[in-house]
Amino acid sequence: MRPNGVKLYATCAALALAAIAPALMPGYVLVYDMVFTPTQPLNAAAFGLGDALPRAVPVDAVVALLTQVVPGQLVQKLVLLAIVFVGALGAGLLVPTEKTGVRIVAAVAYSWNAYVAERLFIGHWTLLLGYAALPWVAMAGLKMREGEPRAWTRLVLASLPAVLSAPGGILALGTALATAGRRKAWQVLAVGVVLNAPWWVPSLLHDGLSDPAGVEAFSARGENWGGPVLSVLGLGGIWNAEVVPASRANPMLPVITVLLLGAAVLGLRELSKRLPVWPLAGLGVLGAFLALIAVLPGGVPVLEALIEHVPGAGLLRDSQKWVAWLALPFALGLAVAVERLRARLLVVVLLLGLLPDLAWGGFGRLEPVDYPPDWAAVREKLVGRPGDVAVFPLSAFRRFDWNDGRTQLDPAPRYLPGTTVVDDSLSVGGRIVAGEDPRAARLRAGDLSGIGWVLVEHGTPGRVDQNLLGRLEKVHDGPDLTLYRVPGAAPAAPNGPPAAPVVLAWVAAGSLIGVGLLWRRLPVGRFSAPNREE
Repeated sequence: MRPNGVKLYATCAALALAAIAPALMPGYVLVYDMVFTPTQPLNAAAFGLGDALPRAVPVDAVVALLTQVVPGQLVQKLVLLAIVFVGALGAGLLVPTEKTGVRIVAAVAYSWNAYVAERLFIGHWTLLLGYAALPWVAMAGLKMREGEPRAWTRLVLASLPAVLSAPGGILALGTALATAGRRKAWQVLAVGVVLNAPWWVPSLLHDGLSDPAGVEAFSARGENWGGPVLSVLGLGGIWNAEVVPASRANPMLPVITVLLLGAAVLGLRELSKRLPVWPLAGLGVLGAFLALIAVLPGGVPVLEALIEHVPGAGLLRDSQKWVAWLALPFALGLAVAVERLRARLLVVVLLLGLLPDLAWGGFGRLEPVDYPPDWAAVREKLVGRPGDVAVFPLSAFRRFDWNDGRTQLDPAPRYLPGTTVVDDSLSVGGRIVAGEDPRAARLRAGDLSGIGWVLVEHGTPGRVDQNLLGRLEKVHDGPDLTLYRVPGAAPAAPNGPPAAPVVLAWVAAGSLIGVGLLWRRLPVGRFSAPNREE
């Protein structure tokens, strides 16, 4: 590796350590949607065959398989490092230049920004893995445009981190279409449709529809006097104010955002002489528009109608996530804009200085903790025992004392064996967004049909109906968890999508990945027709 290449790799590693270092301590980082456990169960829901909308498919299945052989906390630490390192390195390598300083500007702009910080603090690690893959997907798309024979295998491998989630898969597909060009669009679409099949097939087959109230609840919001438009154009604007870094309220930020965007546009004009970058820039504009559609006139009714009538469309709410498409052309354009200047270091310092509170895990936001012993004890009692588990208090999120009161997704479905039912309705800004799991709805009505066990979690807000517990048999009583058996419980009838098409989707995606790996290792022309003249 050339010395200049070493500098780029070292910079990307430094960025990853600067952002993630506290999370590398022993334990698990449990914040909002980011929940890892020692060994995640491999059950039907992980493959999209559960009652609820498959929001965590296929990532739950992949993590469950990984944690059978690798401790869950190690998987989490590697994932968090990869989000920053891989994304930064990909953006740096994508810039067509020999100047390492220019590559470093792109790496910093792509990995040290509000999108990464806010999505990290809200625990959207699967979305960020897809985000980190986008520069690599773009490189694969450009190779396809150039006619490289095996470029489609590059696209398959580059897309793997992205297709772990529905939004990531769509982000990767859009990026590939923008970079591969019209002639290769059918190949890109074929690859994208097959690789994403494990989530879109069960989503379309799912009977339930999402609550359209989620459109306004999850719409982009302003973080300073620039309002939602300039917040989104600065790659921020997430709906949850609790995860927004304090630095986003900087009164100079809207002005600096406009200046940086202007510089990026000028840089894209120069970059277009070397790369077909305008389709990628157009995709960025589309991403910004989609991120803002819920705050534009007429946008809310359109999204509400889509979510209310199209099965699986609820997977696409939280429209601010689509501004990820803007981040890559912004990073590339800004890097090329400063290529001829001797102020590259100044730009890097500016980008880092605009978001100091991404450093050190958001100044303590990403602090690992250990699960109390009660969790392992309850898991042992349930191993090999039939019956689904209902979890109380009824809430999708917890604020455990042992996790310093941080908001986190209930870990029970990813910690306990078998099938676990939790309340999936959400309270956002005082507004209740209805859930999508019919079994959770029955729990809210006090109906335990099909439930074999009841788990009560202590040290977190919420009320539990003592009359309901009085009819149950207590089998474990600890300081953090109490487990009850439901007498005479009948097994739950399966109510998920038909298994055959879901299994076929997994087989198709797995086969494409296998063929792609094999194809890359085969010598070109090995199976071509023999030369008759020899």
